[in-house]
Amino acid sequence: MASGVMDKSPDAFRTISEVADDLDVPQHVLRFWETRFNHIKPLKRGGGRRYYRPDDVDLLKGIRHLLYGEGYTIKGVQRILKEEGVRFVQGIGRGEQTLAELGPERDVAHADEDAPVSEGLVPEEDDLPLASQQELPREALRRLQVALEELYECDRVLTSLRSPGDAVVVE
Repeated sequence: MASGVMDKSPDAFRTISEVADDLDVPQHVLRFWETRFNHIKPLKRGGGRRYYRPDDVDLLKGIRHLLYGEGYTIKGVQRILKEEGVRFVQGIGRGEQTLAELGPERDVAHADEDAPVSEGLVPEEDDLPLASQQELPREALRRLQVALEELYECDRVLTSLRSPGDAVVVE
């Protein structure tokens, strides 16, 4: 009998590979999110192995939905976590909360910082041909977000490898 996520109780801790498979994101994206969202705190055991509690998984699902499903930026999700709290984002992850519960006044008040990634990229949309006014398809937006997170992770790794005395020469 194969063991897997389905064999575990809902209260069981999950490994990073199980969570990554469940959320359909690479493991390095989950590690990257830990650097951007200080609310993600999996237990770390010997060798740095991560174990995610059910609440951690719900939070990650909520973050994933806001980033990929709603198109929010990392900064936008950080603001939602700060203003609405972890429980709210966990509720989004469980499907118990929606952004509509924030009310329209919140979207107006934070339009600059929390706008979905696909908004605000082109200053004068009215001047574009009709085909260019279309929003990015959700899958394209998700792929761009994953690529951006991979670039951030590469930058973080390269920065950590660079010694303090190393100078970066740009020609």
